[in-house]
Amino acid sequence: MQEYRPLRIALLGAGSVGSQVARLLIENKAELAARVGAELELAGVVVRDIEKAVKSGVPRELLTSEAEELIVSSDIVIEVMGGIEPAKSYILMALKSGSDVITANKALLATHGTELFDTAEQVGAQLYFEAAVAAAIPIIRPLRESLAGDKVIRVMGIVNGSTNYILDRMDVAGISLQDAMAEATELGYLEADPSLDVEGFDAAQKAAILASLAFHTEVPLEKVYREGITKITAEQISAAKRDGYVIKLLAIAEQVPADEHGEAGVSVRVYPTLIPRTHPLGAVHGAYNAVFVEAEAAGQLMFYGSGAGGVQTASAVLGDLVSAAKRHVAGGPGLADSVHADLPILPIDRVLTRYQITLEVTDQPGVLAKIANTFSAGNVSIETVEQSVQVKSGKRSNTATLEVGTHSATDAQLSAVVQALKDSESVESITSVIRVEGI
Repeated sequence: MQEYRPLRIALLGAGSVGSQVARLLIENKAELAARVGAELELAGVVVRDIEKAVKSGVPRELLTSEAEELIVSSDIVIEVMGGIEPAKSYILMALKSGSDVITANKALLATHGTELFDTAEQVGAQLYFEAAVAAAIPIIRPLRESLAGDKVIRVMGIVNGSTNYILDRMDVAGISLQDAMAEATELGYLEADPSLDVEGFDAAQKAAILASLAFHTEVPLEKVYREGITKITAEQISAAKRDGYVIKLLAIAEQVPADEHGEAGVSVRVYPTLIPRTHPLGAVHGAYNAVFVEAEAAGQLMFYGSGAGGVQTASAVLGDLVSAAKRHVAGGPGLADSVHADLPILPIDRVLTRYQITLEVTDQPGVLAKIANTFSAGNVSIETVEQSVQVKSGKRSNTATLEVGTHSATDAQLSAVVQALKDSESVESITSVIRVEGI
């Protein structure tokens, strides 16, 4: 068998991920060549700061600040520089020149994925992005290929390790959100702008990518419903533990059937939720990620592992590189991702979920009946009610705490009930409203 010519690899970026990609390419050169059937030649590494890249271990002779010449002369381009520009322009340049592209850039894919995939399809190139979601966890390829012949019903996952670490520390150590965030910052888990993590932006980008693959439908980032964890309190964490739950920031994408409220479609959302501690996602600790997939034929599948880290993300990049290189050796055009379903993206109102609502109410006869009537009037069924009264200095308080768990209802119905409770004369305050998933 005739040996295939060496494949030129351009690497854009030499940060925590890029430097590890370069190291692995150099150290495992012979083994990778044996797997692929062609030598993988790291032709150059594009960086902004050459001296900083040298300190990270990248050989000086590979470093350049001139991207265009390297990109157009390469067979495969790896983009791990992050951000929108110049990454977008570089990827488009690579695709238009016929190069396959591997990227870990979730923000770029979530906002400009359609343009990039369309460009790749037009020229017969391939865009790989396993590293864009959950680092080393292989979730993109299973959705893109392994489950392509099945019907995915739901994808639910912990896709942001930073927020999982924060919520886990609040649960395990009983510390406040602020203290847990301080720990996460010290460990380098949080982005330079923490709101990208704690307000759910990072998870929303990943949810859009997962949903587009699972349901063969383009999912614009602005159609992803998003709530962060900044309003989660130590009291909510403690109450969840008492009731057998744990609070997790979940990315959820699911098919919603047609009903009296409207047509069938897809719901994509990110928010903190109660989940049973016995659920597989309830046992995910620290900065780990996990994605739970439900498919019609395959049933329930769980993907678990490290969701961040330079060498972990580099592992996913190298997996894509091997796939891209094998395609070059075998020949043939790239395969386009399927978006044939073109399902509508539905608002949060259409989602069926459950609420756990904690109220401070006036402690007097008839109040519980009034609260129950409010739920009934909103067509929401109550599943559980727990009542407690505070006693201070031997005296019974004139207010009581009610914790109400609902049966499933649309988010619109549940939200309307919450508003009606706020307007009720019997309700002093609503101290907690949180959704319940995984039941």
